[in-house]
Amino acid sequence: MRILLTVNAAWNVWNFRRPIVQSMLAEGHSVSILAPSDDASPALERLGCQLLPFEMDAKGLNPLDAVKLVRRFRHHFGQARPDAILSYTIKNNIFGAMAATSMRIPFIPTVTGLGTAFLSGNLLQTVATQLYRPAFRSLDTVFFQNPDDRNEFLKHRLVSETQARLLPGSGIDLAHFLQTQFPDEAKPPIFLMVARLLRDKGTYEFVEAARQIKTVRSDARFQLLGALDSENRTAIGAPEVEAWVAQGVVEYLGQVDDVRPHVAAASCVVLPSYREGAPRTLIEAASMARPVIATDVPGCRSVVDRDVSGFLCEVRNPDSLAAAMQRFLELPHAVKIEMGLAGRAKMEREFDQSIVVSAYRQAIGAAVQAM
Repeated sequence: MRILLTVNAAWNVWNFRRPIVQSMLAEGHSVSILAPSDDASPALERLGCQLLPFEMDAKGLNPLDAVKLVRRFRHHFGQARPDAILSYTIKNNIFGAMAATSMRIPFIPTVTGLGTAFLSGNLLQTVATQLYRPAFRSLDTVFFQNPDDRNEFLKHRLVSETQARLLPGSGIDLAHFLQTQFPDEAKPPIFLMVARLLRDKGTYEFVEAARQIKTVRSDARFQLLGALDSENRTAIGAPEVEAWVAQGVVEYLGQVDDVRPHVAAASCVVLPSYREGAPRTLIEAASMARPVIATDVPGCRSVVDRDVSGFLCEVRNPDSLAAAMQRFLELPHAVKIEMGLAGRAKMEREFDQSIVVSAYRQAIGAAVQAM
């Protein structure tokens, strides 16, 4: 079959959808990627994908964009002539669904998180709701990466019970993110936050909690690993990060191609995000047998077994985060190791990438047959 994936950035496919792409290619299907080009594009082409450059503004949700975007999606879908389309990210999901439905092409969107549309207030949420409902009405399957997002869509009647299906995020390659030995007890504890440096990821809360912990554990280290994303409306600027480093509060590790050495060196991986779909960084950390601390919000809570594989704290509350960090520091070394092993076991049970690949394979088969 000819499978087309559409998303708002090529790096999104390379970082999060690669197992799906590799599986489709291994089965002999052709795979095209309709997305804005970026640094990940050459790697996807080397993998065997055809890149179809698609310029779009990933920010905002202006209904006036609808006609223009739908027309452009129709043009590209008509040229590619796919047997089925997999879609990710809000604009591709909404406007791509409208285009594909009008052309009778099977379209399977994945809601990877509600994001700004549901975090920014009633007006944007109302706009998103009014666009999602007609776009998704006639689709056979809509995938969600956590039960909270699925329930939110059901509550607003954006999808039906028969449409909505759950996935364990994008899945994890357990052979790539192997269980690693826990750091030696004699070494200073390291709290690692892996995320784009955005306000909505809880970066400020992480830094403030670090300040608090350092007053009682001066040897504790706090590391930030992730891109400075100036395009995002909640981005944190480089001067502010440099000031935190100069003050000795955090270490900034920049952006890396392989996070595994940094996760392996960490005692605990932290994500104080305001909301997630299925947080990749927590899944990777748990797969490598690292305890995690995350906010008790949609997405994060689905990945953590509370007080078993990690701790949950209150969102937007650095005091609560600091208390969870202090609680972790007071655990016996053997218990920290057990907590990490519990996370690895959860990933093996629930988040193996084979589960995700199988779900997409079944959905594509059913959708194509229904046509």
